[in-house]
Amino acid sequence: MLRTLRSCLLILLLSPTLLISTTHAGEAPKHDLVRRSCVHASYPEICLRTLSSYGGAASTPRDLAQAAVRVSLAHVRRASEFLSQLKVGGRREQGALSDCVDQMGDSVEELSKTLAALEHLRRGADFRWQMSNAETWVSAALTNEDTCLDGFKEIDGKVRSDVRRKVTNVARVTSNALYLINLLDDQPRGKP
Repeated sequence: MLRTLRSCLLILLLSPTLLISTTHAGEAPKHDLVRRSCVHASYPEICLRTLSSYGGAASTPRDLAQAAVRVSLAHVRRASEFLSQLKVGGRREQGALSDCVDQMGDSVEELSKTLAALEHLRRGADFRWQMSNAETWVSAALTNEDTCLDGFKEIDGKVRSDVRRKVTNVARVTSNALYLINLLDDQPRGKP
């Protein structure tokens, strides 16, 4: 009787540990996907930080690439809103800022097209064409971000540093999204 009581007590004490380790073991492969995918990204720390919350929803490299594009799209929209609210004094600053807001708008369109292409991406005859489109649109978004920064090269002061900080952050998450999209090309057949 005492032996049975000890066995029951031991099982009760170990049950939460078994439950916790089983739960974490099921989540590990998804988190590993984020970590494995981000380790060689252009900005691995940013990649890990921004995509870790998507780990539960991203079970395939394509899911993760879509999540990265969504993150980039959200950053572009926030940057565009920030830039639209900036107050500048001179005509030169105003012109550069207006061009930059336009460039961010173009990036939103291109990243939206990228997301749509990734959602419909399938292996087959059109795969290479769809991948090329997605890569081109993300690359265009990166170019827009660089062009925005170029407009502020001759401008000094707080506005320039604020724009540089916001747009550089956007460019980094967009660069990571492009890297994760490029990884889809390296996937074995049947796993887009």
